[in-house]
Amino acid sequence: MTEWKQCEISLKAKPRGCHLVTSEVTRQLDGMLSKYKVGLCNIFLQHTSASLTINENADPDVRHDMETFLNYVVPEGRKAPWIHTAEGDDDMPAHAKSSTFGCSLDIPITAGRLNLGTWQGIYLCEHRDRASSRHLVVTCHGDASR
Repeated sequence: MTEWKQCEISLKAKPRGCHLVTSEVTRQLDGMLSKYKVGLCNIFLQHTSASLTINENADPDVRHDMETFLNYVVPEGRKAPWIHTAEGDDDMPAHAKSSTFGCSLDIPITAGRLNLGTWQGIYLCEHRDRASSRHLVVTCHGDASR
């Protein structure tokens, strides 16, 4: 039987940088994911100054290097001719960084779990110096005949 489920979850405020949030996300989804034999999980971030991506989950140097990459590609302040700076020097760069990685992920569900690769994890990339909690809408659908 194909079934759709949707919920909203929150992630605690984090400092600027790329944060591994796989455990934080799956802990809040455990009851929902466990119903699916096979399916697809869409995780949508409801913000324009942070992003989601999947990358290396073991070596914290990767998270540091991803932040370095983002700051190199999307400079802040006088290093770039930004017009939209209503909320500070990190305002427009945060929006550009968010669009670079995007605000949603599609992850397969297999036997009630997100079917990520051995070295894959979900990152919340926080692009603001002073961010608040972040809100996600999670939509799962698939064969719920477990």
